[in-house]
Amino acid sequence: MMTLAILLQATGGLGFNSFLIPLALMFGIMYFMVIMPQQRQRKKTQAMLSALKTGDKIITGSGIYGTISGIDGEAVILKISSEPQVKIRIARAAIAQVEAQEDAK
Repeated sequence: MMTLAILLQATGGLGFNSFLIPLALMFGIMYFMVIMPQQRQRKKTQAMLSALKTGDKIITGSGIYGTISGIDGEAVILKISSEPQVKIRIARAAIAQVEAQEDAK
């Protein structure tokens, strides 16, 4: 402890620059580990939601499987049964993923 105090006095104490370097390093690590992957995921989700079309088979965030039978702005009409009258209206943002098409295999 005493040697640390002597070294700090010899180097002029803790300067503002010695504080900025670790702070900038921590911000850089946070950017590459947290912020950048979130931005990529958000862009990917927005592209998926904007590419939705009638007939796509989807899965909602709550786990409901269905086929899109219509799109109305920010809402989607989802057919969830083989019966033609069983349709629900959900928010476009509630769609978690589009199921892969069989011909894409």
